[in-house]
Amino acid sequence: MDEQKLHQLTIFARERMEIDGVTNVGSFNREEVFLETDQGGLVIRGSDLHLRQLHVEKGKLMINGKIDSVKYSDETVDKTRRVWSKLFK
Repeated sequence: MDEQKLHQLTIFARERMEIDGVTNVGSFNREEVFLETDQGGLVIRGSDLHLRQLHVEKGKLMINGKIDSVKYSDETVDKTRRVWSKLFK
């Protein structure tokens, strides 16, 4: 029987975030991080965001910076990027 991965997200005082169940990091900069989890797409917005640790095999990611918002989406990272690139051509 396949073990189902557990997606978990923990925010510490809006300054640090730990995420389990990450399957893909699409793009990131100091204001936005687009990624995919076992539960769908995830967009993190804030300021001075830094990817501190990424363990691809374990599906773990740690982000530091001021976290302003976290939004789940049914869109995949690639589809989200295509929509944004069409808007800003």
